[in-house]
Amino acid sequence: MRAVTAVGHRGDPYVARENTLPSLRAAIERGADAVEVDVRLTGDGVPVLLHDGSLKRLWGHDRPLSGLSEARLTELTGGGVPTLAAALAAASGHRLMLDLPGADASSARRVVGAVREGGAADRVYYTGGPAGMLAVRDADPDAEIALTWTTCAPPRPVLLASLRPRWLNYRFGLVSRDLADEVHAQGYLLSVWTADTRAAMRRLVDRGVDSITTNRVDALTRVLRGPRTGRARQGQAR
Repeated sequence: MRAVTAVGHRGDPYVARENTLPSLRAAIERGADAVEVDVRLTGDGVPVLLHDGSLKRLWGHDRPLSGLSEARLTELTGGGVPTLAAALAAASGHRLMLDLPGADASSARRVVGAVREGGAADRVYYTGGPAGMLAVRDADPDAEIALTWTTCAPPRPVLLASLRPRWLNYRFGLVSRDLADEVHAQGYLLSVWTADTRAAMRRLVDRGVDSITTNRVDALTRVLRGPRTGRARQGQAR
């Protein structure tokens, strides 16, 4: 029997601001098996939790992250944007799924290095598009990778051979039972994002997914623990 993994999207954003330590802790407290966070580098190369390239949407400052030192970032946000090191510590023994928007070889090496320094390589996995994930694979031959895929056309075999992902990570609306069966037949696990209604969650479990990323981790944990689906199913990939 294999559990369906409940992943909090950027923490628990309906409880606390996304990609912050309170949001991460809230997701864990409300039953998340793993927490997805976004990681970018400050101008002085420190990995921090932020989805956007600037502070405007979340923090009200129209300043690009790439132009800010870690110290200046802390000043502008009152310490609200945590470093990856702080997030790894706050997550304790829980899994983190690191999304690396816009990652290149240099930033991937920095992030992988921070994970190693935090002693968290065994509880971290990485997600993103092909370019960023190939950079992660170059930085860490043993990294666990979830390749984000946004079309029904399957990833090319040459890409999969180079990347060696454990997971294929699809937008939830693309997932059918046939797609789930094909992913598993190829030896991969299937993760999906971002499902926020109970109906969608139940449908995805019925279609055979292995992991669901959601902004409503409390609703997802109730669905997975309910009498209709439970938290486990048989016959999935490794």
